[in-house]
Amino acid sequence: MLINKTFHDLPTKLDPNGRPIRIFVISPVVPDYPQAKFPGVVVFSEIYQVTGPVERFAGQIASQGYVVACPSVYHEFEGPDPIPYDVEGTDRGNNYKIEKKVEAYDEDATLALDLLASLKNCNGRMAVTGMCLGGHLAFRAAFDPRVLSSVCFFATDIHSASLGKGKNDDTLVKVRNGDLTGKGELVMIFGKQDTHVPRAGRDLIRQTLEDANVPVSFLEVQAQHAFIRDEQSKGRWDAALTRSLFAFTMEVFERTIGRDLGPKVSLNKEPERVC
Repeated sequence: MLINKTFHDLPTKLDPNGRPIRIFVISPVVPDYPQAKFPGVVVFSEIYQVTGPVERFAGQIASQGYVVACPSVYHEFEGPDPIPYDVEGTDRGNNYKIEKKVEAYDEDATLALDLLASLKNCNGRMAVTGMCLGGHLAFRAAFDPRVLSSVCFFATDIHSASLGKGKNDDTLVKVRNGDLTGKGELVMIFGKQDTHVPRAGRDLIRQTLEDANVPVSFLEVQAQHAFIRDEQSKGRWDAALTRSLFAFTMEVFERTIGRDLGPKVSLNKEPERVC
């Protein structure tokens, strides 16, 4: 399926600098179906914002028939450009991660979901996913009743409650309070060699979810952190495993949010000859 890309700059209430958040949108295109409607998926990025690997991951989802929104998570600190995968960029991203307030992350998620719901080509059925920091943000987005499924890749900081400024990370507290019980389906995917989330941390997350009767699939695979990153992965990218887990993710999305093409309207347009 063909895709196109655009972006929206939206005002935020919690940004002390008054900067808008840029949300990149990648949409499917079905020739002769201008009124086609698709489910929506928010893809939350790593600490490096919307980099090439994140955009390609989002594009693959869009090409399966989903309108995808990718928020730039660090709009309080800098523009929407990706942060380099180098030492300086890693330090910047990690510093921003704990300087931004948890409620500001939640506002960004709400804005992304609101944007999807407002788009003419989105049918309002929504899911979320993300990697690293984005895995944690996708987990938190699952508290929104509009989210019907959430797939979280190697989500950081959940077990340590260390996301955001002021030690206000209440992710597992909200789970214990029942805020996910009766909501959508949740999938947690971790590498067993991930030094960011050790076994004790994974066990804590799993036990907390199961004790709260959250419908969760908990996958632990033979991989390191960031194993789905196809660029600057520092020797950790596993393409075969990524392909398998992408198919698993699509099964979850297909089953939980589906799609609607709307009526066919033939435009009788010849395809352009472009390279």
